[in-house]
Amino acid sequence: MIAIAVTGHLDLTEASVPLVRDALREVLRPFAGDEGGLTGVSCIAQGADSLFAEVVLELGGRLVVVVPARDYRQEQVEPEHAVVFDRLAEAADEVLVLDHPSANRAAYEDANRVLLGRAERLVAVWNGEPPSGKGGGTADAVSEARAAGLPVDVVWPTGAARRG
Repeated sequence: MIAIAVTGHLDLTEASVPLVRDALREVLRPFAGDEGGLTGVSCIAQGADSLFAEVVLELGGRLVVVVPARDYRQEQVEPEHAVVFDRLAEAADEVLVLDHPSANRAAYEDANRVLLGRAERLVAVWNGEPPSGKGGGTADAVSEARAAGLPVDVVWPTGAARRG
């Protein structure tokens, strides 16, 4: 069995979604046949995190969800993502809700630490841009994973883009 965590951009363009989904499938498929199977570890945020979780489940893997704060579902999940978030949380084998009262920089940084602590590998849906300085973002998680010696698979297929 192998546990793989995800980090990635929330703001993928609509046209990027199928490209990223296909790329995630290609990266994860070889691990789905591992002894004991694949465990995906995700915060199931909109964008990359949820696409990863969906592919893990599609490949027959188990899902571990890390929720950064107690108010995360109510305060941070956009209405258009709520159905997907709830469906993935329900499908998860385990849901860890971190003991932060609200989703803030410390909560996201802790969520990254928990994700990386539960994983043997990281998949990063990442365009390669440096950290924003806000903390707890995709580039920060990649840096932490590399510093910890975790293998990192960067997924950014040709044609992928962020909104805005």
